[in-house]
Amino acid sequence: MIRKAIDSDIEVLAHLMGELGYPTSTEEMEIRMGVIFEESSNHTYVFVRDNGVVGMIGFMHCYRYENSDSYIRINGFVVDSESRGIGIGKALLRFAESWARESGATMVTLNSGNRTERKAAHAFYERCGFEGNATGFYKKL
Repeated sequence: MIRKAIDSDIEVLAHLMGELGYPTSTEEMEIRMGVIFEESSNHTYVFVRDNGVVGMIGFMHCYRYENSDSYIRINGFVVDSESRGIGIGKALLRFAESWARESGATMVTLNSGNRTERKAAHAFYERCGFEGNATGFYKKL
């Protein structure tokens, strides 16, 4: 089952960030989610299996400058390592795509790090119809 994330999910969301390679305390996650929940363009959903949250997807509805289309940018996506390979990730991506279509968006985007341990994730995204055709640049301030 996929549902909107709620305050009581924060502890498991912190765990999932660790699974993604970003160790996070529950306290840090509570602060982050407080901001994310307040921002109307942000949407966070969780996958519940056997009464526990085992995956999450977070995205924002964005608007383009170069044309009149909108798109969904996935900025958080993870399935617990013990629950991978059984379709949860695909279900979360399909949910985001459906949400995007219903909201009038014409594209779904996501970034994924170039680290070696992300190769399996990249192959998964390609199997789900995503194309790796952009280069991201970052500057820490």
